Parts: sequence; C-alpha cells; structure tokens
Amino acid sequence: MASRMPLRYSKKVIELFRNPVNMGPMEDADVVVVEGSPACGDMIAFYLKVRDNRIEKITFESYGCAANIAAASMLTMMTQGKTLEEAWRITWKELDEALGGLPKIKYHCSALAVGALKKAIRKYIEEHGIDAPWLPRKKVYEEEAVEEYYKEKEQLYQEILGSEKKTKESKKEE
Repeated sequence: MASRMPLRYSKKVIELFRNPVNMGPMEDADVVVVEGSPACGDMIAFYLKVRDNRIEKITFESYGCAANIAAASMLTMMTQGKTLEEAWRITWKELDEALGGLPKIKYHCSALAVGALKKAIRKYIEEHGIDAPWLPRKKVYEEEAVEEYYKEKEQLYQEILGSEKKTKESKKEE
C-alpha cells in the first residue's frame, strides 16, 4: 500500500492557491508566453500589458499544482506596476521568500514562474525593438534552467509513452 506524505506549504501558498490573484487570460495583452510541460504537469501562461516600459497589467493561467498556481499569482503581484528592468531583476529565490518558502521538491515552480516572466520580457523587448542595455544578450539561469528542466521531462514522457505503446502492441500479438 502506497502512501503520500503531505507537503508543508506556507499559509501564503495555501491562500494564493485557494484564491489566486490576477488569474485568467488577457484579451489585449502586448505579449503572451507559455512555459512548462504537460509531461511534468506544470505550465504557466503569462499575459503582459506594457506602457512606457512599465508592466501596467499582468495575468496568468496555470496548469499545475498548488505551488505552481501560488508562484504565478505572487509573481504577478510582485511585478504589477514595475518597469521591465525592475521585473527582470526578480529572482526565483525572492519569489520563494515572498511565498514563505516552498518545499525543496517544489523549487522548480518558482523557477518556472520567473523563467516564464523573463521570457515574456525578452520577447516584448525584441518584438518592439526597445533599447535595453540591462538585458543580457544570452539567456540567464532561470530561462536556461526552465527550458532544460522541461525538455528533460518531455523526453522522459515520450520514452514512457513509447514503452507503453510497445507493451500494448506486444500484448496484441500474443
């Protein structure tokens, strides 16, 4: 008999999971990004409305666990009204601290949210030809780590699907 140990989430994480802030699509968003993997079960879409290089409005959609939803929600609160540069400088550790700390097994949720935000900011700047000397030319840790983490999850998922398909096919042959 298998049992699951419950994860200890902070009151802030539980509150934001039960009552997410800034959740839902935005019809007139200036930029939209989706990050994550259905194989892992964690995906976030961020919608940004930008005016004068300031995040006027940010919303999200999430497919994932309590930590995923809470991280995306908290990050929207942390970035609303900030300049693109100020928002860019937010780290996954700062997000984790704002949430009251996530269990170690859930750190990827704060990295996913911050990585997706950085991807959205980079995309907006590139699409609008904005001069942003503070923006690194190469992708930063959160961008790279999130892409690598979810690429590995997707590969594993495809391998599992392939194994299941082979097992079903061999059973049919018997």
